[in-house]
Amino acid sequence: MAAHESAPEQQESRVTVLRTSRRDNEKRVMIVKIDGQPLATLYYGKSATRVLTPGKHTLNVNNTFVWKNHRFEIAPGEHVTFQLINRSGKFTWFLVALMGAGPMYIDIERDSQASSKT
Repeated sequence: MAAHESAPEQQESRVTVLRTSRRDNEKRVMIVKIDGQPLATLYYGKSATRVLTPGKHTLNVNNTFVWKNHRFEIAPGEHVTFQLINRSGKFTWFLVALMGAGPMYIDIERDSQASSKT
């Protein structure tokens, strides 16, 4: 291999989704897709990684109650990390006690410290 050529694995772009935030209420499973293709079913404390082609993509997340989409772009060789947070609303537990169900929300945060070029 010539000096100016890089190994294919060095140019692979990757995305990792984590569900490890202390702000997560640890309830409900989160179903994760990228560009409509299944990536993982995440419980609290879990993560998943996938190799992607560089360019624009859409991260689709739902907790079987709320759906959220997040568009992002990934460069060649970049490793992007997202923290997924399933959180309760202000009156969630009151409504759960009163009606047996309450709203839960999804936050998707790009982790700039974890994201890097390989």
